[in-house]
Parts: sequence; structure tokens; C-alpha cells
Amino acid sequence: MSDSNTEIFIGRQPIMDRSQQLVAYELLFRGSQHRNSAEVHDDLDATANVITHAFADLGIEAALGPYKGFINCDASLLLSDLLEALPPDKIVLEVLETVEITPAVIERCVELKAQGFTIALDDFVGYEERFKPLLDLVEIVKVDVLAVAGADLREVTRRLQKWPLKLLAEKVDSPKQASLCHDLGYALFQGYYFAKPTIIAGKKLNHSQLALVRLLGLVLEDAEIPELEKVLKQEPGLSMNLMRLTNSVATGVRTRVTSLRHAVTLLGRRQLQRWLQLLMYTNPAGSSGASPLMQLAATRGKLMELLAGKIAPGDQQSGDRAFMSGIMSLMPTLMNVPMEEILRSINLGNEVRGALESRAGTLGTMLELTEALEGDDGQACHGLTAQLAGLNAGIVNACLSQALVWANNIGKEHE
Repeated sequence: MSDSNTEIFIGRQPIMDRSQQLVAYELLFRGSQHRNSAEVHDDLDATANVITHAFADLGIEAALGPYKGFINCDASLLLSDLLEALPPDKIVLEVLETVEITPAVIERCVELKAQGFTIALDDFVGYEERFKPLLDLVEIVKVDVLAVAGADLREVTRRLQKWPLKLLAEKVDSPKQASLCHDLGYALFQGYYFAKPTIIAGKKLNHSQLALVRLLGLVLEDAEIPELEKVLKQEPGLSMNLMRLTNSVATGVRTRVTSLRHAVTLLGRRQLQRWLQLLMYTNPAGSSGASPLMQLAATRGKLMELLAGKIAPGDQQSGDRAFMSGIMSLMPTLMNVPMEEILRSINLGNEVRGALESRAGTLGTMLELTEALEGDDGQACHGLTAQLAGLNAGIVNACLSQALVWANNIGKEHE
């Protein structure tokens, strides 16, 4: 694993249900030599080592939390003994569309299903007779909505609905596509349509968003507690969510927080600032549960903080700036307004502002790396990591695992 050619980054993409709640991640194992392609078909041993290392040493099973992990399998991986080392209750095995459907493959899928694995068929673009034996076995079919559109998508969907399958729409990159697949009866959705902003000309921040931005600005300016309380009294839903989040196990505080004054006293302004940033991604009415966008923002923030700790050990301020950059990077998506307008509403330092506006500096490079990990670009991951002193694929993967564990705990209150 020391050879850069065999270093593989672990990425993840969220999978949501019809209510846009996070239910799984697709785990991506990406090397530098084959962009957008898992390395199993080129070097099974290297990838086998990475997958077992991810689960045994990095704690991916724990990092997944309550969610399942989807893993791509070509014929070599599917027929290997490696899969027996994985937790079947946590893993969905995606049979790639390139796999030749032989009797041995069918027999292996039957065996794996009996062991408790969920089997899925990946990148489905049209019915072919060769897929029929698998369609009688698999529980999930992932339909590539970029490759199959319009009337063809309706026909493909209609034919697949003859089997008792869950249909997953993958590569969904717009609300319009998501809405169409929802209407067609798809149960699961994968893609970054929810993380892509639809900027509406002239759109302004709503009242709750303005209140949160104002609160965050007051904290950054070290305002007195009465000033913070005055703003929160106008938004009871925000106060409720702030109390819920600050009572989260993720804070490490074992005393239940009962008021804003109590929260500031126990957590300190640094932690309060972080929870206000995360609070922007919750329902302002005060409903519980972390949205997929909040999960993504929380993971970004924590991952960047952890990476900053590796680049500049002991520099807490560097970690704080990295966390803020990760959280704030998805604000245009959340609020449907340009980053420029958001930055006019809050006083941020030049380093954070440069990272958010133009991906400038070390923070900007870290943010680009975080975005590459969320996507499907091994070459970009390697190139960006090489620009960040003290990092390699192993360190980045370990930090991502820790960030996922942290993000999974968001919103879970003490029993």
C-alpha cells in the first residue's frame, strides 16, 4: 500500500429514500490510475486489502452508523473469498453491468444472499434477456437515469416493475429528474441533486435564515449573551433545535443543556458557533432528524477539521477555520442564494472567504479534496492530496471514517 499506484481513496455518495432521508452510502474505492473506476478489475489484491483495511482498521462499519454501505463488485471480487469477511447485514453488493452472467455468478449470488447480503444490479440502462436470471435474485436495481431518459426511462421502469424489486435511480442531478423518478415509483435515489443549488435571481434569505446568520455573526463578534437571547426569542423553533443539537452525544457534554445561557456556559462560544452553523441545515420549525444535506455539511466540516489537524497539528484556529469552510460551502445549496450574498451577511476572515469564493489557499485545496471524495474522481484525490503536506490516502481515509462517525451522531440526544 505504500506505492502510490496502489493507494486507493475511500469516497462515499449518499443514497436517499422517497422522503429524502439518508438510508445508505455507496462506498467508492478510487485509485490514481483509473479515474471513475474501482481498481478491483485491475488489481484485486490491492483492492481487497483496502476494503478489509477499511472495515477492520478504519472502522467503516462503525462509520456507516445506522446506514448500509453499497460496494461495487466485478466478477473477480464477487467470486472471491474476501466478501465473507464483510458484515452481511451492513453491505449491499452491486453486481456491475460488465459482469458476464454465468452459472457460477448466479450460484455465487444465491450463496451470498443466503449469507444475508443484499444483492443489487448496477448501472441498468435497458432490459436484456441475459439479466433475467439476476432479476429473479436481486433485491435492488440501480437505473442510470442519465443514460436512460424520457419515454425510455418510463418503459425500462415499467418492465422492471414486473419483479418484486426496489428501484434505485442513480446519477440523479436535478430536482426535475428526482421528481420524475419519484412519480414513476422509485424507492431510492442517488446523486447530488439535493446538493446542487438552484439559484433564483433576486431571491433573499428568509426570516429564519436571516436570524441564524445574524446569530452566527454575533457569536463571531463575541457579542454578549443577552444579545443572542434577544434574536433567539423571535425564533422559538430555532431555540428548540439549538437545545436539541447541543444535547447531542456529538458534543461530548454529559449534562443536559436546558437554556441558551446554559449552552454558552457549558459549551463555550467555539462550540456554540459550530452548532449554529449546523443548525442552518435543520428544519426551522424544530423537527428532529438530520437531513441528508446536513449530514453532508457536517461530514465536510468535520473532515476538513481533522485534515487541518494533520496538516497543522495543535493549531486549533486552523481547525476551526477548516470546519467553518466545510459547513459554509453548502450554504448556497441550502438557501438558494449565491455565496456572494451569504458572505455579505456575515463577517468571515479572508482565508475562509477565499476558500469559499474561489477555492483559494490551503483551505480551498482541502475543500476541493473533500468534494472529490464525495464524487468519483481518484485522480483529483491523489493530485490534491499531493498538494497538502503531511497527507496521504491512508490518513485521508482514516479522517473520513472519523468524520462519518461524528456526523452520524448529529441530532442523537442522550437517553
